[in-house]
Amino acid sequence: MQKKKRVLAVTLGCKLNYAETSAILEGFIRAGWEIAGENDFADLVIVHTCGVTGQAGRKSRQQVRKMMKRYPESRIAVVGCYAQLEPDVVERLGDVDVILGSREKFLAGNYEQPADGGVRRDVSTLWSSLDGVVPARSLIHGRSVSRTRAFLKIQDGCDYGCSYCAIPLARGRSRSIGLDAVLADASSLADAGYREIVLTGVNIADYRYNGATLPDLLLELESVNVPRIRISSIEPDRCDDRLLETVAASSKIMPHFHLPLQGGSDAILAAMRRRYTVSEYREKFLRAVDAIADGAIGADVMTGYPGESEKDFESMYALLEGLPVAYLHVFPCSVRPSTLLAREVEKGARATVPADTVHRRSRLLLELGEKKKREFVERHVGRTLQVLFETSESGICSGYSGNYIRVGVQGGKGGEAERFVGREATVLAERIAPGLYLEGRIVT
Repeated sequence: MQKKKRVLAVTLGCKLNYAETSAILEGFIRAGWEIAGENDFADLVIVHTCGVTGQAGRKSRQQVRKMMKRYPESRIAVVGCYAQLEPDVVERLGDVDVILGSREKFLAGNYEQPADGGVRRDVSTLWSSLDGVVPARSLIHGRSVSRTRAFLKIQDGCDYGCSYCAIPLARGRSRSIGLDAVLADASSLADAGYREIVLTGVNIADYRYNGATLPDLLLELESVNVPRIRISSIEPDRCDDRLLETVAASSKIMPHFHLPLQGGSDAILAAMRRRYTVSEYREKFLRAVDAIADGAIGADVMTGYPGESEKDFESMYALLEGLPVAYLHVFPCSVRPSTLLAREVEKGARATVPADTVHRRSRLLLELGEKKKREFVERHVGRTLQVLFETSESGICSGYSGNYIRVGVQGGKGGEAERFVGREATVLAERIAPGLYLEGRIVT
């Protein structure tokens, strides 16, 4: 019998990338391949890249070089957003055998070596394309035996056209997966024993299919036999009363998502081409907190946007300081090639912020985010939480509450608590542990 070829995949970036890696590997399995472990020989190593920021691009290049060194006898394929955005740079890394864009990466046949033995490079223009969506999912812990959480892709691309964002260049226009296909995939995950499904996409609040929107999809997912459904980032202009009412009324949809703020003054928001003002964002945020009991509402925030003054930054800091934010994701602005912002900077219409100023502002926001997270977590000390346990290591069995607080209990490996991995249990939160997570004990 002919020995099966082996493929290994390494993923960087967002949850959507992890979901899509699973779809890519499923294609290889259907084609007769085996999935290799990290310490196994692999005929093909796939590096699924991210390119949303300059830092993400650097990490992608570093990962490619690392895989070249670790697997010198393997063919190397670089795919995904960074390959889509900067294929020339990828090719110059050397020893790359395959370069595939965001649409081409899903077909196993595209990874075959050309007859001339050269580099296979297949990267198409995406912005005008409405196809290329593949239903995709992925375990958060790879092939975890606990089968706790899976990612389910419902949407791809974005039409918003924010001035700094390269995602439309990397993933094309907004398009959604059919409602029946999403329900079928969700049911398959539930039948396989997963306890939580995380809906992923570039802009999931823009879900639209044959008249159905995200609240319609969430209502349909109520029929799926899974205890937990979690949503992720919701653009503020799409965070309306119907969506909030749907989440608030559900026992399955977890009380947790984040509203990306990005800029904190009306001038910067307008320059970014965001679809709200500071006052509108504040109103949306407070409405979400009021509507969803014990809801964890986080925020994405960017500092160092070219032209951001000290007054702009102070406005952003004051806004976040005054909101009951559960956590902050802080990013320094990265000027990505071919974006509107890049053209403005090149023409001198916007001046970049000095690096030391960006560093200082980022540090202040990170400190504020830690303070906000501590305040949110502290409010739950002395309360009981439903926790879905995922891992057991170093004597601690841990998982997440519905509002995404990490919770640990003593008695991990060899202990009583270990039997709860992959299951939900009620935990009495007794104290805050280092790392801003809760420790407690199982009460049921």
